[in-house]
Amino acid sequence: MRILHISKYYYPYRGGVETVCQDLAESSKRKGDEVAVICFNDGRKSKTDDVNGITIYRVGALITVARQALSLSYYHKMKKVISDFKPDIIHFHWANPFPAALLLMIIPKDVKLVVHWHMDIIKQKTIYKFIKPVETRLLKRADRILVTSPLYMDYSIPLQQYKNKIDVVANAIRSENFDIRSGDEEKIKEIRQKYDNKDIVFFIGRHVMYKGLPYLLEAEKKVKSDCVFVIAGKGPLTEELMASCKADRVHFIGRISDDELRQYLYASKIFAFPSITKNEAFGIALAEAMYCGTPAVTFHIEGSGVNWVSQKDITCLEVPNKDTTAYANAIDRMLNDEDLYDRLSENGMKRVRENFLIDNMVKSCYDSYEKVMKI
Repeated sequence: MRILHISKYYYPYRGGVETVCQDLAESSKRKGDEVAVICFNDGRKSKTDDVNGITIYRVGALITVARQALSLSYYHKMKKVISDFKPDIIHFHWANPFPAALLLMIIPKDVKLVVHWHMDIIKQKTIYKFIKPVETRLLKRADRILVTSPLYMDYSIPLQQYKNKIDVVANAIRSENFDIRSGDEEKIKEIRQKYDNKDIVFFIGRHVMYKGLPYLLEAEKKVKSDCVFVIAGKGPLTEELMASCKADRVHFIGRISDDELRQYLYASKIFAFPSITKNEAFGIALAEAMYCGTPAVTFHIEGSGVNWVSQKDITCLEVPNKDTTAYANAIDRMLNDEDLYDRLSENGMKRVRENFLIDNMVKSCYDSYEKVMKI
């Protein structure tokens, strides 16, 4: 098959959608399929390059509005790429409305369209009324629609009338990034010693509102156990959060490397995942922590895949949304009940290995491709 992915950006740009796109594209390449990607460049100039044997057409962005890059040259580049590459399947990664509008004008009738629904458009409510017609036309044109969890399919309003052509293709982790490597055990020991060998409650993510960090810091005040809270990552809320936090046991460590992430996950006792809205559509960081045997405490998020990835009382402790007292109590409970902790940890590792590795995602995706090609 000839598969053309359309993504907002692509590696070396780092993001959840971009990682899924890369993993699928490279897996298809290894299977022997012809693969190309068209996306935005992170600058104004367009360029074409090669990433692991895949041609990446990067279109220069003139301006960005409401997190959507815009380009005067995108239409002509997309049209030429489709004409020259002659894809059997176009795999479109939503949400990316501007290229979607252009694609609907260009896509040949005989080319199959797979729409990968990573998320609903939630935050941009003002401009959504302009995006909705494009969204509707894209879903109608799609031969198959891929969602990352059954919960997202059930609660996403735009998807409700298209359930007959929806498949679940769960996101996946790169397990090789989280297997213990030479030298890790010493680093893990050093991390624990740095915090006086106290239990570590670890958070990593962008410091934005939907990640729920203010609620984690409020919960910290109510945690009775003698533990430390380690906050990795940065974002627009970082300075405000640091200024408001007076607790000596809370440590902001900034951005960390992939190796440090792996080592912190193994060094930590609990993974704090306090996201509060459907902007957190899946929770790949949850799966990464579970793979390392580090169970999480989460909030319940109606309609998000988070509470499907890590399941209440099976692989994690889940509490009502924004209930910081319940969140603190869950941390205390997990730190003081060894049998509970071991059960959650073991179940989490098993769930990831059975559901959220690259091979699982690729198989589910190709099952959908096969359905599409039979239409």
